[in-house]
Amino acid sequence: MFAIGIDMAHAAEPAAPVKLEGLRQGTPLNQDNPPANHRQERDHPVGDRDFVQMPPLIPHTISGYQITKNFNKCMDCHAWQKTKESGATKISVTHFKTRDGVELDTVSPRRYFCTQCHVPQSDAKPLVPNTYERAKGMK
Repeated sequence: MFAIGIDMAHAAEPAAPVKLEGLRQGTPLNQDNPPANHRQERDHPVGDRDFVQMPPLIPHTISGYQITKNFNKCMDCHAWQKTKESGATKISVTHFKTRDGVELDTVSPRRYFCTQCHVPQSDAKPLVPNTYERAKGMK
């Protein structure tokens, strides 16, 4: 039998705990953070996409826009019958298909709440450092 001796003078020191800082900055999950001091940016040129299936960014302010089960402010300009008058981009034909691929004559309920996929464009700096690069085919 061999005995393994440990030289306590050279034993690895326990690593110092890593301090993680979340975007909530310590606010408990059952409480809201106070509103951030930010402003809604004004109109931008339409931004490039970073990957093939990326939903387009919203190039204008949406502050005060309402999207409820009975009303969607986005459709005032982006509905197919309103785009000539408004000059806005038509919503994609994909927004008229159900999960099973059935085409509807109105926007599919699963695509009705625009801001679940589309977000306002901003020139904000990243919240945390990252090494993100857009898809090679999109450069």
